[in-house]
Amino acid sequence: MIVGYNHMGRFGSAIRMFVDMIWDRVPLTQFTVTNILSSCAAIEALGIGRNIHSFVVKFGLSSYVSVANSLLNMYAKSGDPVTAKVVFDGMRSKDILSWNAMISLHMQCGHFDHAVYQFEQMTERNIVSWNAIIAGYNQHGHDAEALVVFSNMLNDASLKPDTFTLASVLAACANLEKLEFGKQIHAHIIRNNYNTSIEVGNALISMYSKSGGVENARKILVDSGTSDLNIIAFTALLDGYVKLGDINPARKIFDSLRNCDVIAWTAMIVGYVHNGLHNDALELFRSMIREGPKPNNYTLAAILSVSSSLAFLDHGKQIHASALRSGEVSLVSVSNGLITMYAKSGCISAAKRVFSLMQGNRYTVSWTSMIIALAQHGLGGEAIELFEKMLALGVKPDQITYVGVLSACTHMGLVEQGRSYYNLMRNVHKIEPTGSHYACMVDMFGRAGLLQEAFKFIETMPIEPDVIAWGSLLSSSKVHKNVDMAKIAADRLLLIEPDNSGAYTALANLYSACGKWEDAAKIRKSMKDRGVKKEQGFSWVQIQHKVHVFGAEDGLHPQKDAIYKMMEKIWKEIKKMGFVPDTESVLHDLEEEVKEQILRHHSEKLAIAFGLISTAENTTLRIMKNLRVCNDCHSAIKFMSKLVGREIIVRDATRFHHFKNELSSFSIFILEGGGFEKIRHYVWHFSLLILDALGVDLHKELDFNGIIANGNSKNYQL
Repeated sequence: MIVGYNHMGRFGSAIRMFVDMIWDRVPLTQFTVTNILSSCAAIEALGIGRNIHSFVVKFGLSSYVSVANSLLNMYAKSGDPVTAKVVFDGMRSKDILSWNAMISLHMQCGHFDHAVYQFEQMTERNIVSWNAIIAGYNQHGHDAEALVVFSNMLNDASLKPDTFTLASVLAACANLEKLEFGKQIHAHIIRNNYNTSIEVGNALISMYSKSGGVENARKILVDSGTSDLNIIAFTALLDGYVKLGDINPARKIFDSLRNCDVIAWTAMIVGYVHNGLHNDALELFRSMIREGPKPNNYTLAAILSVSSSLAFLDHGKQIHASALRSGEVSLVSVSNGLITMYAKSGCISAAKRVFSLMQGNRYTVSWTSMIIALAQHGLGGEAIELFEKMLALGVKPDQITYVGVLSACTHMGLVEQGRSYYNLMRNVHKIEPTGSHYACMVDMFGRAGLLQEAFKFIETMPIEPDVIAWGSLLSSSKVHKNVDMAKIAADRLLLIEPDNSGAYTALANLYSACGKWEDAAKIRKSMKDRGVKKEQGFSWVQIQHKVHVFGAEDGLHPQKDAIYKMMEKIWKEIKKMGFVPDTESVLHDLEEEVKEQILRHHSEKLAIAFGLISTAENTTLRIMKNLRVCNDCHSAIKFMSKLVGREIIVRDATRFHHFKNELSSFSIFILEGGGFEKIRHYVWHFSLLILDALGVDLHKELDFNGIIANGNSKNYQL
């Protein structure tokens, strides 16, 4: 009966049957004991196993090698290696199974020297002995040692590698990306007519995929079919196609798989993300929600990175709702992804709320994500304060943390504090600076007007200065109108990247600003001769799940007439409020009126005008731009925010700019000439103010736009 229960996997029933035997005083045999110890090993019932061990000693059964081996197996699998060694050392006679069990146990505990020592003490070894050593090395990341042991094994003509040997050694080749060695093993398999099992086929696919032989992996897959493809092999094959930038074959394999689990779905989504195919990743994630398995924390972290890259706040909120429903939101990787998503989408208050809810579940990456988010949003003081709190709690910063805190010091003009943190990073936390840290320091000195110090810092860097370092110095030289330093920086930058349009443009603009029109013309002619084109600026805004993109002087939008009309009215009103257009920034010899028109029709201003006519009162506008916001736009948006009483957040190539003023009586419906619908919006906003005055707390729900309300998720459909 005990043997039957074991075969059916009913180990608890087997143990209960054994207890009944003891109560009925049925004599124990070595056969009974070995079977019941197998039951204990299967369910890791260490307490019961120890009791059985006492019966073994009492009835004198410990002298049987099979019983001692069963005790070894039970203690090893139940997590008691110390007692297992005591049993082994006390055995009068040991067979090959005894030695194999101890080798496996030492390998499981990471005691490689002990395992190898016992392996070398064996007078007789079988394939299981060699497999234990090879698999132990492989599973603990010692893949090179696993290959050496395998090579030694092949010197014994009496041994033939089995499925377990080949799968382990091919896994080692895959991890080391040893394509040639893997090919030799494949040839050895073919030459000796070894049976290529499903496990070996999958191991070959993984090895070729990870080692740069994707086409070989594809051929094996075609020959064997996808029905036996496991998730490890599929993920490896997908990764191989991702490295080649060829995602379509991977999608075909994914579509051919039956009953894909969450790992397969996640691997495919990650493949799209790594290839920059964000919309495809989003579409597949939606399909997963409708018809696939429940997303795990890795899936959500991957798809949150998509929302971060696209700055799609609505998508990010939907994913947040999904994480709340599934309970995955409590996992660190998801919370970190939410912080980054909200920050990159311009919603720093939501990012701060997610961070605050993490409490005791914060790791270095969590603190780093929040510090970088605060720095990018111009909240340098809060970023530094959080960094100091992190240090006080004993959390060790990493390289990326210091990029965030140095960036905060840069934007706040805290040169000495930034220098202090740079020294702290090197001398206390023993972190070697990278190009990003050096670029932060150059930018910090440059913004403060310390151009000579920035130049000396670049010249004394232990690594070769890159485009970012010289670009930072060039930008600072332009701001401080230092033509000589700008020329040096531009020349060095163009030596590294001859077709960098930003360097040409910055230098030409600086010459123009300083009245050196001929020099500016020469730079522009050089650009034309080299075929270098200036990068065009674009701004975009998401309205009702649709992204609207604008260029300067944009005439392609279907609502262009309404947009330009709105911008004309806004321009007149902000000039009345004291705004003075920065016409000097238009570096062409034109009439003032024409210069103003060019400034008025910058892409971010058009995006804001469209946002104003397309959204309800009090809606925060979030504008994204691929280049830096110019000084005129920065100044104008301040006045625009005050005029319409809206918060306007602009994310450009370097950081976020927040514009927020008290509600102006000059509301949007006045700009548009009234109308019942606009008055209704105005009354609605006024009603909200009254509710707020009465103490009705609407803040939490409004911030999350209905996604989070008192900790519960709403019914948002993806």
